[in-house]
Amino acid sequence: MQLSKHFKLIEFTKSMTATRKGIKNEAGSGEIKNLTDLCYGVLEPVRAKFDKPIIITSGYRSEELCEAIGSKKTSQHAKGQAVDFEIAGVSNLQVALWIQNNCDFDQLILEFWKEDEGANSGWIHASFSEGSNRKQVLTFDGKSYTNGLPDAKWSGGVLMN
Repeated sequence: MQLSKHFKLIEFTKSMTATRKGIKNEAGSGEIKNLTDLCYGVLEPVRAKFDKPIIITSGYRSEELCEAIGSKKTSQHAKGQAVDFEIAGVSNLQVALWIQNNCDFDQLILEFWKEDEGANSGWIHASFSEGSNRKQVLTFDGKSYTNGLPDAKWSGGVLMN
């Protein structure tokens, strides 16, 4: 099922953990609507800006899958409102900064990003909740959350890290 121009439902529901543990990870109609909103609110604008494929590493998670990976059943992933992703060859910090300044979103988290590990360390978590976005921006280093994104270092119009 096509959710938007560049994104299919299977990209959001595919899970190695679900397959390995025999967990059904099927989104219902409400979750599919939320995933579609997420595509149009965040992912399609990012895809248009960077003109490269987006690699979804985690999208929809059923409540059973959330429990299996140690996440909460109330996670926005379980509602179809959140996605973890990256773009090969583009700094996750650069993408997160662009989302912060150009998209409507509920939560934006630069997760497990470490300046000394290069452009694609970690990943981006973005969520979208139609009509009630908080615009919360966080960085998670694996131990704790801090408000905002790391300071970016720019050289010649290019993000350096």
